[in-house]
Amino acid sequence: MPEVKSVFREVLPKQGQLSMEDVPTMVLCKPKLLPLKSVTVEKLEKMQMEAQEAIKQQEVAMKEQSQ
Repeated sequence: MPEVKSVFREVLPKQGQLSMEDVPTMVLCKPKLLPLKSVTVEKLEKMQMEAQEAIKQQEVAMKEQSQ
């Protein structure tokens, strides 16, 4: 393969400081704990329990009226 010559040439300063670019590295962070149930699921379960309790109370009231 033919070698491709670079258009740019490397220049190093003769005086002053030479700086390097910072190489990005991986940063470890604390693990985030996720809830087992989402807030929406908990709200739906609560609404369902309340509805079931209301139905049970109505059934008890109907039985008392029948007697």
